[in-house]
Amino acid sequence: MDFFKRAAELQEETVENRRYLHQNAEVGLELPRTKKYIMEKLREYGMEPQECGHGVVAMVGKKTKGKVILLKADMDALPMEERSGLPFACPTGTEAHTCGHDLNSAMLLTAARMLKEQEEELEGRVKIVFEPAEEIFKGGKDMIAAGVLQNPEVDAALSFHIGPGGPPGGYFFNKDGATMASCDGFRIKIAGAGAHGAYPHLAKDPLNAAVKIYEALQEVVALECDPAETCTLTIGHMQAGTVFNIIPDTAVMEGSIRTMSREMRKLLVTRMKEIVNKTAEMFHVEAEIEMLSEVPPLICNQKLADEMLGYLDQVPVSNKYSVPGVKSSASDDFAEITERVPGVYMFLAGGFADREAGVSHSPEVQFNEEALLFGAGAFAYCASEWLKNNQ
Repeated sequence: MDFFKRAAELQEETVENRRYLHQNAEVGLELPRTKKYIMEKLREYGMEPQECGHGVVAMVGKKTKGKVILLKADMDALPMEERSGLPFACPTGTEAHTCGHDLNSAMLLTAARMLKEQEEELEGRVKIVFEPAEEIFKGGKDMIAAGVLQNPEVDAALSFHIGPGGPPGGYFFNKDGATMASCDGFRIKIAGAGAHGAYPHLAKDPLNAAVKIYEALQEVVALECDPAETCTLTIGHMQAGTVFNIIPDTAVMEGSIRTMSREMRKLLVTRMKEIVNKTAEMFHVEAEIEMLSEVPPLICNQKLADEMLGYLDQVPVSNKYSVPGVKSSASDDFAEITERVPGVYMFLAGGFADREAGVSHSPEVQFNEEALLFGAGAFAYCASEWLKNNQ
């Protein structure tokens, strides 16, 4: 089968699927409308989808002695208002597909349909995976705990993620090191003793300790990280007190650590905890650290990446182009899968040639639906070719 020609024939339905998912955006682990729609479509295409944790899994392929490749798309939205001006915008005002997960899911639905149509010729099996809660880094662990990598055991994994940069037909990748950063989100709760602002000597000021912790954390990357490494340690939220003349008894800080290497990640998380605990001790307050997310860097398997890129190089699409060496300091919990099995993650261009598309996670962002065809074709073609070449 020419998967790209078939994807063009199915483009109208792919767009229809995307627009339904977009208009019915849902956030987090519980995505009832989204899951129901995806499972109904998979059944319509001849598959028997199953719930796996809070996600959806379907199998394609009859040759049980062959290898198994997993294809993953995320399906959750973001908790924000959409201001895209699209006629199919989500009407709730509190959920919006501003990261393109509606397109990712629509592409994988069409790829699943094409692979099912080609099922007799597949030299193995394809595990189709729709993940919830990627935005809060809970979906991957949830599905892994539910056994998504077993029954049958997965040999390789592939994920494409659309972005608003570049006209359709492009794919962006990195074979050397991490493609996306780790993300260790944390919350620091500092407990002291409040007092009247006129009597600071009677207080154990948590706000003072929080400021000292903040200042010390800002120096870690500058003084302890290799300048050649990509590392960030940022505080995005601080809260303490209610009024000008009361020293509060608690303070809260939230931030994140991101890096492209496992070694730097370990260093930064360790140093963050040391600084918080030692500073709290120095100022006679108590500190509690809660990890909000613990996502490793997303590192592609180089051998598998070479294989997938070789398949894409053979694709007879006139507007195809590739951009190597692309890294992102954002994160994706597909890294939970690539830590366990060989995996490849690539970005697909979903922008416009004649105008700006906006930025991912912004209320105004738009994605070019012409990219759906290329993504669906790439998902199906890469899976089919890999199974054929890895019997």
